[in-house]
Amino acid sequence: MESDKPKGSTKKRSGAKGTRAKSAKPYSRPRGGSARVIGDLMPEIGRTAFRRFGFVQSSVVTRWPEIVGPQHARVCAPESIRFPPGEKSEGIMQLIVTPAHAPLIQQVVPEIMERVNRFFGYRAISRIKLRQGAVKPPAPNAPAKAPPSLKPIPMELGDSLRDIGDPELRTVLESLARSMENTMASKNNKDETDT
Repeated sequence: MESDKPKGSTKKRSGAKGTRAKSAKPYSRPRGGSARVIGDLMPEIGRTAFRRFGFVQSSVVTRWPEIVGPQHARVCAPESIRFPPGEKSEGIMQLIVTPAHAPLIQQVVPEIMERVNRFFGYRAISRIKLRQGAVKPPAPNAPAKAPPSLKPIPMELGDSLRDIGDPELRTVLESLARSMENTMASKNNKDETDT
């Protein structure tokens, strides 16, 4: 019977063995360049999802507390922006609002519209629709502060640093003074051991 024969035995082999092209190089994936911060990649990753749900510019969502202020950002959030076909102006923005704050937000809709249009730089929004629902409050932006160094500042630098009014600048300069002192101390210790 023909069905008992192995399937590969009926094929004829043609040519000599090993007729691969010797000039073909193995595929190597092109490198993407240097490492990038994940925050830089997030707008690129989320861009397709934001567009699918009606956001042409994802920064409206990510920078919402800056646009409307922290008080309004706690009680409302943008859900989508719908533009007329073929246009990028005169759109309708839909906001999710906590039910208890809906009357308040309804009163400040013209101000929110003005702020969003100022963010875009042109009249992107002509109308705002409100939908009541749960709003996730934005995360606080305060980064954790580094603990202060317990080492005292050198006396010769301490007097001049006290006159600096900006506390952040003073902290940075104090840190620089400490690191310079540590560098000088380690250099002096190295010179003493070499001699």
